[in-house]
Amino acid sequence: MNRLILHVDMDAFFAAIEQRDHPEYQGKPVIVGADPKNGKGRGVVSTCSYEARKFGVHSAMPISRAWKLCPHGIYVFPNGRLYQQVSNEVFDILYEFTDAVEPLSIDEAFLDVTGSQKLFGDGRSIAIKIKERIFEKEKITASVGVAPNKYLAKIASDLQKPDGLVVVEPDRIKDFLFPLDISRLWGAGVHTQEMLKKMGIQTIGDLTAYPQNILERKLGKMGSHFFNLAHGIDDRPVEYDATVKSVSNEHTFMEDIDTPEVIYKCLLKLSEKVGYRLRQKKLKGRTIHLKLRYNDFDTLTRNKTIMQNTDNTQNIYQICLELFNTNYQKNRKVRLIGVGVSGFDERCGHQLTLFNNNYSKYEKIDKLQDDLINKFGKKSVYRAESMENPDATSDDEF
Repeated sequence: MNRLILHVDMDAFFAAIEQRDHPEYQGKPVIVGADPKNGKGRGVVSTCSYEARKFGVHSAMPISRAWKLCPHGIYVFPNGRLYQQVSNEVFDILYEFTDAVEPLSIDEAFLDVTGSQKLFGDGRSIAIKIKERIFEKEKITASVGVAPNKYLAKIASDLQKPDGLVVVEPDRIKDFLFPLDISRLWGAGVHTQEMLKKMGIQTIGDLTAYPQNILERKLGKMGSHFFNLAHGIDDRPVEYDATVKSVSNEHTFMEDIDTPEVIYKCLLKLSEKVGYRLRQKKLKGRTIHLKLRYNDFDTLTRNKTIMQNTDNTQNIYQICLELFNTNYQKNRKVRLIGVGVSGFDERCGHQLTLFNNNYSKYEKIDKLQDDLINKFGKKSVYRAESMENPDATSDDEF
């Protein structure tokens, strides 16, 4: 079975956040970095908007050089705390689709979604869902590459920026890879590229004409590495911490909501999703989290730690309901709501049975609902009271 790897890369991340939060910046060249001091600054560019890139500005460029290229640009000092907050929220979305997330930086990651297809669909479907969730929640875009390995996914994510989506099918690797310029070869710096071009190698396809032993003789150990990459071979796993620290789901309303009854139904639906994921992972947690985001992007998070670990939908829902009723500011419109559980202990490994008298009626309901979802799919069953007004909310799946 082919692996299914995604590379998710936020588009001009810092600059995009600044443009989101400052509408007057939209469509204009924004350079995030050190103070340019009218061209005498000593720092560098952290990142810049795509409008600034048209003038030749790029990341890691001396800020003085950026000023010469784009003196009319909007220069912004980095807001590290804000960028980290948004990054955390983006990664929370990624973890909704798989635990196998390998962060590469504050704004990009690899995901292994091989085992997620039953719940979320094929690679393209998962990528679309991730892109939609990020934009829905954060109002910024991401580019995603989908491929059988990390190398191909990384290349794919870069080809149609911004807001791109490129899928490399296993049987089309050569068609995708061979026409690309040799500069796309991962690990080939300027010096190596010059050596390869002296050998008549302009594209990755050109490189495949050379036997591996010749490449090793000319390029040393890297020759074997480049040979494999040129043939689309990359067996490196997505490296991640298998220890799950929290399980959460969030929902962004299509229209801002100030009706508690609609929010209650959404809380129950989110509690169902979180409970299902906990039970599939055989986890129980003691700390229940509620997240509220109002329509002005003011965000409130509250949690409650209970005495006994739980994975029970009704328990999660009741605590979130309590947190909401205690903290919601009446008549304020809600844009987003989230439910989460943390503080895990691995649950006992005994087999649950529907008719075991030791389990409450709610645990029996959970067991029955899980069995139906696993057999017939994620949309096969919901509690009646969790069914939402379809005009009030967007569709948010498991």
